[in-house]
Amino acid sequence: MSPRKVNKEEKRREVALACFDLIHDVGMKNITVAQVAKAAGIGKGTVYEYFENKEDIIFEIINMHIEYHHQMFLEKIKNVKTTKEKVFHFFDFVMNDTEENIKHFNGYREYLSIVLAEENESMYNFNTSCSDFFQNQLRLIIEEGIEKDELLPIARDFVDGIMLFEKGVVLMKMTQNAFDAKYSCEKFINNLFKAIGKK
Repeated sequence: MSPRKVNKEEKRREVALACFDLIHDVGMKNITVAQVAKAAGIGKGTVYEYFENKEDIIFEIINMHIEYHHQMFLEKIKNVKTTKEKVFHFFDFVMNDTEENIKHFNGYREYLSIVLAEENESMYNFNTSCSDFFQNQLRLIIEEGIEKDELLPIARDFVDGIMLFEKGVVLMKMTQNAFDAKYSCEKFINNLFKAIGKK
């Protein structure tokens, strides 16, 4: 009987899943191939059968984290009633100061520092696809709000502005100690809905 052929993409995901918490435990820049091999229960040489280098491993782990974040976002907004509440959930990543979320936020900060330092085309494309996901979700939320007669049609024109504001808040939170992201987001969303909400 011939040995089962291993699906390379599946194996990459299995290894990344086994190392899911490694990013938070040791930090992206400190991860070693030996640690990845140990966490995944495979030999160090086997790691290179599925990944080109350490950066490739980090990229795959981050990919899984982002997929998880996307799924959680969709799950959270599924049963939320009002458009305004859904937009608040859109900002949860930057407003939420629970220990678990801070861990993910700091991981994202480290990831961005690598992207900015490496000028990696794959990572740029990946960031674009992540932005596209959230922009599309935000458009759907706004469209639903217009259909439910909660928002004025002009609300469509604010999608890009909301996206840019969220990115700006993320940057401010990453770079300023005293910045109150929750207060800034609440103020922005409340004022936004005064402008685009139906009276």
